[in-house]
Amino acid sequence: MRHATALRTALSALLVVGAWTAVGPATASAAPVDSATSAPSAAELPASAALLSAMQRDLGLTEAQARTRLAEEKAATALEPKAQRAAGAAYGGSWFDAKTGKLTVAVTDAGKAAAVRAAGAQTRIVEHSAAKLDATMKRIDALSAPKGVASWRVDPETSRVVVNVVASKQGDNDVQAFVAKARKAGPVTVERTAEAPQTFAAGTVGGDPYYTGNVRCSIGFSVHGGFVTAGHCGGVGQQVRGWDNSYIGNFQGSSFPGDDYAWVNVGSGWWTVPVVLGWGTVPDQLVRGSNEAPIGASICRSGSTTRWHCGRVLAKNETVNYSQGAVHQMTKTSVCAQGGDSGGSFISGDQAQGVTSGGWGNCSSGGETWYQPINEILNRYGLRLHTA
Repeated sequence: MRHATALRTALSALLVVGAWTAVGPATASAAPVDSATSAPSAAELPASAALLSAMQRDLGLTEAQARTRLAEEKAATALEPKAQRAAGAAYGGSWFDAKTGKLTVAVTDAGKAAAVRAAGAQTRIVEHSAAKLDATMKRIDALSAPKGVASWRVDPETSRVVVNVVASKQGDNDVQAFVAKARKAGPVTVERTAEAPQTFAAGTVGGDPYYTGNVRCSIGFSVHGGFVTAGHCGGVGQQVRGWDNSYIGNFQGSSFPGDDYAWVNVGSGWWTVPVVLGWGTVPDQLVRGSNEAPIGASICRSGSTTRWHCGRVLAKNETVNYSQGAVHQMTKTSVCAQGGDSGGSFISGDQAQGVTSGGWGNCSSGGETWYQPINEILNRYGLRLHTA
């Protein structure tokens, strides 16, 4: 029977799988550890050779530095919600500072800084609260953006909303009109970017993970009953075929643009386990939860075209203006990607972060890539992440 002969190959070529687990299902998002105010030692933190190797290659770290970075980021991720509660209405956003190995929290009220520092974070006094910046984002989201505007996001470090304009289009009348309207929406600054973002789907290429029609994409994360991926890869009801052209399931939910997420049911002999593939060249990575990494944290991506690559979280809550329309609440990274990587896994340590949406550049010359956060997808469709 084809499924019996395809079991081992399917684990290394398709379903974000590669290892079995005896652990039962977990909730969609693991609860943060409020008591964590210091990083576990690097020796205490388990890390696969795949993750360490990719971090050394893409971030220029030694193995010891990569282990220390993971330990510090784990502590920062656990601390972030506690620090936000301590800041209250004065919260202006947060990010991981790689130089100090600590979480930095922006606050608008110096009186709240002591409470945030007592929680274990560094602080910076800023002009605008996260609530004000988010409100500015919503007003800009309501505008119609021309193609020369690449994206816009909240930047907690500068306490502004940053509008990214394609350098070659900055003099365009429509772009200038959009920027003028954006400035009226609230505290805004404009930056230039080299290229416009695009999605990373690709035409049919034999031997790669999954296909919808003549489009090839990558699977993101296993959930109970299926997997999540990018919405631009297929619409509700579309059939999904595997690497061997056998039927896997159908898109059960899909949203693009506006959002860029989808989920596919898995059956017909296919199954799911909580692993991100190393594609036969590095060990596979277990998925143990979906705690959200802070800005500045290291992050890695697995995709069917370019396999493992790592970088940093550059921004959150960014609206990306694709040619098909804007997608909101995205996370931007310095990780490269190419056609066919769409839908693939973004992971920080052993925590699922999101599915690859699009970006600019490639893995030869570099670039930036956005992902749709995983917890939003799980909540939208009522799914449970399959964890080890």
